[in-house]
Amino acid sequence: MSKLVRIENGQPVTDSLIVSEVFGKEHFNVMNDIKTQLSKLEEAGESEWGSLNFQDTQYQHSQNKQWYPKYDLTEDAFAIIAMSYVTPAAMKMKVRFLEEFKRMRQQLSDPYANLSPEVRAIFAVDTKVQQLESRIDEIDGKVETQITLTQGEQRRIQKAVGARVYDFTQDSDERRSMFSELYREIKDRWGVPSYRDVLRKDMLDVIKYIEAWFPKKVSI
Repeated sequence: MSKLVRIENGQPVTDSLIVSEVFGKEHFNVMNDIKTQLSKLEEAGESEWGSLNFQDTQYQHSQNKQWYPKYDLTEDAFAIIAMSYVTPAAMKMKVRFLEEFKRMRQQLSDPYANLSPEVRAIFAVDTKVQQLESRIDEIDGKVETQITLTQGEQRRIQKAVGARVYDFTQDSDERRSMFSELYREIKDRWGVPSYRDVLRKDMLDVIKYIEAWFPKKVSI
């Protein structure tokens, strides 16, 4: 027997195929029952309610692979269709359906409802651990954005600046001018009072900038 109720788009539903299987009816008869109720709902001015609770859809036949119509039913829709099924066996199956709908609603409101206390405790601990790890990552991220360069990293920038300036001139006066120009551009671009105040997270971008830099008086 197919599973009586499943979760679909965040709510518990069954469908006309399952109803026909469980209640021992031909599927076309169940479909006719549904269409009859939809017609009555339309006459009563409740066609919108019918559309919300009776979802017209399709299924693929397992043998001929053809597609055929079926309906997905909410709990309320199922109750309307099944109310006319009144044999003792049918009443028993209706109870099973309604109990399964209730169980699915509980599962949606509390995913751990059907777990043992021991397993629930494990999940609770795991959730706390994940929350702590997320908080630690958040703190690490904030700290990372506030850390400035180490002395070694400052030296790396100095070497990159020196190497780039020496690419253009050996004249000492020109070098002093280019050093000043490049350091000034670094400060302006990264909004720091000195290259020493560059943030660690920006260091690689600064190095790339230096390596691609040209002094204003040198044409590319």
